Amino acid sequence: MIKSGTTYKEAGVDISAGNKFVKLIKPLVKATSRPEVIADIGGFGGLFSLNTNKYKNPVLVSGTDGVGTKLKIAFMADRHETVGIDLVAMCVNDIVVQGAEPLFFLDYLATGKLHPEKAALVVKGISEGCVLAGCALIGGETAEMPGFYGEGEYDLAGFTVGVVERDNIIDGSTITVGNKLIGIASSGLHSNGYSLARKIIFEKMGLAIDAQIPELGKTVAEELLTPTRIYVKSILNLRRDFRINGVAHITGGGLLENVPRVLPKGCKAVIHRKSWDIPPIFRLLQEAGNVAEPEMFRTFNCGIGMVLSVPESEADEILIRLSGLNEQAFVIGEIAKCAAGKESVELV
Repeated sequence: MIKSGTTYKEAGVDISAGNKFVKLIKPLVKATSRPEVIADIGGFGGLFSLNTNKYKNPVLVSGTDGVGTKLKIAFMADRHETVGIDLVAMCVNDIVVQGAEPLFFLDYLATGKLHPEKAALVVKGISEGCVLAGCALIGGETAEMPGFYGEGEYDLAGFTVGVVERDNIIDGSTITVGNKLIGIASSGLHSNGYSLARKIIFEKMGLAIDAQIPELGKTVAEELLTPTRIYVKSILNLRRDFRINGVAHITGGGLLENVPRVLPKGCKAVIHRKSWDIPPIFRLLQEAGNVAEPEMFRTFNCGIGMVLSVPESEADEILIRLSGLNEQAFVIGEIAKCAAGKESVELV
């Protein structure tokens, strides 16, 4: 009698579950397609034909990021349909600051045990994020690694490629003293500062994931899983008609660390702290955690997801345009001369 050998499934990897997952996500991927996509998912590589006739001197811009410990909130709440939006947002928002239109996106999902329906919810969010950004989801990788992740846990990484005309690259080099700083509102914490937020909410405040927060009118899960706002279409719209001298995506490091990344030598950003209403979630975290103001502005976005440096003469029209694009925006400061060795961001 011949005994059957040990199978891959017995080792914890279910190929059939992987095949089921691919079937579930095919319509989600198709919903993000662009004319340049020339192959369906399933191949060894995603195929995208760049229309070189559309550009004079195209430059490709790439970006990669993850969702970080915001995923812990998704695990706790068992809600997985929005973290994919966060994944796309963190990547495409990074490349649009240089004026790049995102063309395509790839994802990496790794888990200890693949649950096709749950993984499909994640991809549903990725698909939605790609539609919001106007880019195609052309491929990805799903890795099932038994014993590597805790039960019910997974990790995400995303990769995007965009294009911009060389002459239209936004690199901050044209920022000058007197430029106005326009802040575009965030939708909440976005995907940064969650290690500190979790410590304050779950350890110091002792709240449960489904607890109602009266000050916010939401549960903990509802507030903390609010998707990161995708600014791509708004920024590209502005770029067509206005002079945008510099753009900073306010991610990890907050306003204090991200704005300086686009400032030329000799310039500093003067930010007026009372020029916008800081959303209640940030006030709650600051008070409950006894977090010093500099730490708040270095850890969280504090209600500002993007900062634009623009000519003073165009600031008012840009605000009007942003309002028409359903963005809430404020003049939050200006560019001033900076002495050597001084801080490049001044909060006043």
